[in-house]
Amino acid sequence: MKWLLVLLVSYLLGSVPTAYVVARYLKGFDIRRRGSGNIGATNAFRTMGTGPGLAVLAVDVLKGTIPVLLGRAVGGDWLAVLAGLAAMAGHNWSVFLSFHGGRGVATAAGVFLGLAPAALFWAFLLWLLVLLATRYVSLSSVVAAASAPVLLLLLHGPLPYFLFTLVAAAIIIYRHKPNIKRLLAGREPKIGERS
Repeated sequence: MKWLLVLLVSYLLGSVPTAYVVARYLKGFDIRRRGSGNIGATNAFRTMGTGPGLAVLAVDVLKGTIPVLLGRAVGGDWLAVLAGLAAMAGHNWSVFLSFHGGRGVATAAGVFLGLAPAALFWAFLLWLLVLLATRYVSLSSVVAAASAPVLLLLLHGPLPYFLFTLVAAAIIIYRHKPNIKRLLAGREPKIGERS
């Protein structure tokens, strides 16, 4: 019963649509109708600027980290991983937005932060290098997500964490399908360009 309660709380926490709330109640618009239409941190930066973008990013990361800490406290590594996945599911398929949501990158990073901060450091470094080289946030996110299982293996992370990285990478890449299509067609906006 405790496990189910942790998973439910984690999903609901992940479901909080941070960018939507900030845009609606602080800026007076629906972020789903601006920029890329996504409710993630990248579109928050694009449509609201640095301050609100950083606030959205920070909260979306915490939406991943808090469930991991809660899950670990109640049930150890396996529940920590499941709670992290529940939070990601909430962010991607929010109950508050008719089961629509973001791409899950920041929330997955928050989960990764709670599970394996050293691996997150290297994934972030790779994300940053790809971003500096290409100016594509989506490409950077997909590459960083795909690198996570490899990083866990190289750092000898425990099995539950490795399995998390496989599932999280698959979700993130799947959620980036529209971006990948635009990248292949040469129509994906770069940092500083309008979508």
